[in-house]
Amino acid sequence: MTDRHHHPDPETSRIAKAIVFLICAIPLISTIVFGAVDPWTTGLLSVLIAIVVILWLIDAGTKGEFHYSTSKLQWPLIALLLIGCTQLLPFGSTESAGLLNAPGIHALSMDPYATRFFIVRLAMCFVFFAAALSYLPRASSQTKIAVTVVGFGTLMAFFGILQRLAIPEAIYGLRPTPQAIPFGPFVNQHHFAALMEMTSGVTLGLLFGGGVSRERKLFIAIAAGIMGMAIIFTSSRGGLISYLGVVVFAAVGSFAWGTYSGAHSNHETRSRGRRNLLIMTAAGGLVILVLGSVLLLGGEASLLRSIGLTDSQSDVTSGRSHFWKIAWQIFLANPILGAGLDAFGVAFTRYDTWNGQFRVEQAHNDYLQMLADGGILGFSCVVGFVFILIRKGIAAISWRTSDIHRSISTGALAGCFGILIHSFFDFPLRTPANAFFFLFLVVIAVWPGAGKRARTG
Repeated sequence: MTDRHHHPDPETSRIAKAIVFLICAIPLISTIVFGAVDPWTTGLLSVLIAIVVILWLIDAGTKGEFHYSTSKLQWPLIALLLIGCTQLLPFGSTESAGLLNAPGIHALSMDPYATRFFIVRLAMCFVFFAAALSYLPRASSQTKIAVTVVGFGTLMAFFGILQRLAIPEAIYGLRPTPQAIPFGPFVNQHHFAALMEMTSGVTLGLLFGGGVSRERKLFIAIAAGIMGMAIIFTSSRGGLISYLGVVVFAAVGSFAWGTYSGAHSNHETRSRGRRNLLIMTAAGGLVILVLGSVLLLGGEASLLRSIGLTDSQSDVTSGRSHFWKIAWQIFLANPILGAGLDAFGVAFTRYDTWNGQFRVEQAHNDYLQMLADGGILGFSCVVGFVFILIRKGIAAISWRTSDIHRSISTGALAGCFGILIHSFFDFPLRTPANAFFFLFLVVIAVWPGAGKRARTG
């Protein structure tokens, strides 16, 4: 087992390229098939990931060694899997009011089926993540991967806007969504906004950063504008807040990390100053352009809804404050291991004071829900992952000497930052497509590929 990046022979290289292709394809395919929220899509993705594993083993057999990254980013996911398995153990009990006078034995999770299914999905994400960490940094062209993200995000944004303006009865004319407001291929408009935040991050990183010609930046700016418009058209308030966070992060990151230079001449100092001023001007101009384009296309209602000016409800959180209160109560009742991963829907009914007015399956705050579902141990996994991501992401960007690779990593980290903000208001990463895309961006943000400065001493 090794995490060193050797140059494979031509035969092995073809296998590695096939693995990289599948790793890049899985987030795209899962997005196209309605966000991979249907049972049949889980089967499809499991087949694709199984093929990755098979090719991975063939690659190991051909090389004579198993290539595996030892990145600490995998540890929180492994710990979360262990917590979920522990919650399925028959250590709990419940009093039976039926024929049995003895207490019945049941799992620690309040919803063992939901926890078991969550573990399956998490295991798929872990295998995907481990393969991505092992093979993406070895890809011959990281720039092509970034361009793929930008192109795919632009196509999805354009499709989503057209769909919203046309108001179809079903996604692709095939899948009706009677109990939800769809957008693009997603059943949930808020989760589509989360996808756009992630693809916008990479796009803005290339737009504000270096290594891209002015001619190409024009097309990148158009792509960024289309994605921003799509977010506003979703009418997602959390999406808009998160998108602004992505814009600020990408601009400030390009400002801060783009100032590295081996020289310190007055000319270069003035040049960097002009570039940083241009970045800030471009960021502000992009936001204004996006807002103006939305109004031009008749999206006033979506814009007003996004900034919360059309809500006639007395509760501006749309019921979320009640869900968050219940989530906290569930955590207090199960502080160590929680009520069970993805068992919030069942646990909610035991503490709900609205007499079943809402059928709530998610807390609409992934951090609070992890406290409720996984207790302190589960929440520690989330905090640990975020901490490692930020530390490794900033370190990776700081050690880049290639402008284009620094821009790509900055944009990927900006996209991750946006989804972490959105998770305060919704549950975007519980949509499998978004989870795969997020892990994909994590690898791009931290990969130790080309353009890394050699350490001295």
